[in-house]
Amino acid sequence: MNPSRFAAMIAVFSLATLKHNGVRAFSSPLATRSFSSTTTVLRMSSGGRVSSAVQDKSLLDKTEANKKQPKKQKLDTNPPKGTRDFYPEDMRMRNWLFEHFKEVARMHGFAEYDSPVLESEALYTRKAGEEVTEQLYNFVDKGDRAVALRPEMTPSLARMVMAKKGGLALPFKWFSIPQCWRYERMTRGRRREHFQWNMDIWGVSQETAEVELIRAMVTFFQRVGLSSEDVGIKVNSRLVISEVLTELGIPEDLFAATCVLVDKLEKVPIDAIQDDLNELGLEKSVVEKLLKVLTNNSLEALKEALGEESQAVQQLERLFELAEAYGIADWIVLDASVVRGLAYYTGVVFEAFDRRGELRAIAGGGRYDKLLETFGGDPTPAVGFGFGDAVIVELLKDRDLLPSFDASGIDCVVFAMSQDLYGAALKVATQLRESGLRVDVVLENRKAKWVFKHADRLGASYCFVVGADEYANGEVSVKDLSDFKQDKIKMDDLAEWAEGVQKS
Repeated sequence: MNPSRFAAMIAVFSLATLKHNGVRAFSSPLATRSFSSTTTVLRMSSGGRVSSAVQDKSLLDKTEANKKQPKKQKLDTNPPKGTRDFYPEDMRMRNWLFEHFKEVARMHGFAEYDSPVLESEALYTRKAGEEVTEQLYNFVDKGDRAVALRPEMTPSLARMVMAKKGGLALPFKWFSIPQCWRYERMTRGRRREHFQWNMDIWGVSQETAEVELIRAMVTFFQRVGLSSEDVGIKVNSRLVISEVLTELGIPEDLFAATCVLVDKLEKVPIDAIQDDLNELGLEKSVVEKLLKVLTNNSLEALKEALGEESQAVQQLERLFELAEAYGIADWIVLDASVVRGLAYYTGVVFEAFDRRGELRAIAGGGRYDKLLETFGGDPTPAVGFGFGDAVIVELLKDRDLLPSFDASGIDCVVFAMSQDLYGAALKVATQLRESGLRVDVVLENRKAKWVFKHADRLGASYCFVVGADEYANGEVSVKDLSDFKQDKIKMDDLAEWAEGVQKS
């Protein structure tokens, strides 16, 4: 075949190949010249010619590689703003705190319960100007249902009670430690996600229920090393405000909304809520008269302002008598300005606080006898409190009362000196675990020096070394990591040894 004809055939084949791979061919002279320059031919050693487009098989790949590739978005390793990661040491602290919560609740005869973190939005959208309704993490799910992450636990508890349709025996005492979510401004001890210890008593209308809850709160403080010099508990009654508003001629249906506004006055001046007052039809002078009464911080002053026949005064007097009998009177302070920010409170309210005034409220609660009514149920006496996990940790840090959580809680580390002894190491670990000890097995071939550093890093008390000679004699070496003394123990005596360690 004529060499020039062969080269022409190759060029046509190259053009067809490019078309097949999606490269557009143009018929204009400019395009043809451009294409010709791309397909410059090379002389072969035999005198023939071949297209460089055919010779460079990676031409299209090179063209694609020159295109700009989209930059990969760098992963943000921080958790969402206002939330936390819990690394092992953080979990040890959380578990320590939760165990105190649980033990105190059980000591006082409370049973644990829980509910979904995702609830119907309608459970929280009470029309009383509460901040919580403005702080919801809420959305419409794929089933077109309006839902929200729970901002508090009490409405969920009310829903659960109503679901039983009178089937729950009253009174009952329940507790829980739910995770709650609020989209709010963050400060020290305030996050958008937190855990909250809740204790509630349903079916008791007397002040004995409030004092039982306050006693439980005090018991917790004492268990973690806090005293009445560190923490106080402010108490008041919503009836104080109700009686003053009644005297001022304010309709009863405005009481709850007024309480919510008064609660805001701890954070902002009265002028900042003037529009809200106007919306309720309340004159500034009414609130100023109310605040004058709320500055009274003694029962005698309240008696003078409300009269000795005042139900609020009688309620608070009874509460202080019971607190004295329970031995917690030194923890309690009367503060008529405490109203709490939730509209559903109806009677006694209380709030634990840092006596140095450096932190926000540690815990708070009160009586909410009419909550079920807002959901269409029957009035049922109920009182409870919420105790967040964030502020108390800050307080314990300030008082240097938090224990160390560096140690893993592992009692023993077991490792084999060689791979063929790994099965023997597993037998040792199994016997120790069945005897009640927490045991970590070294899973790789490691040198003894690394193993001892590993055991020290875990905070383990003992390290078991399975060696060939000892195992042949039915023994295993154990090193006490507190003084580095090493002994040999018969395999058959491991259970007895473990029992002795746990008693010491």
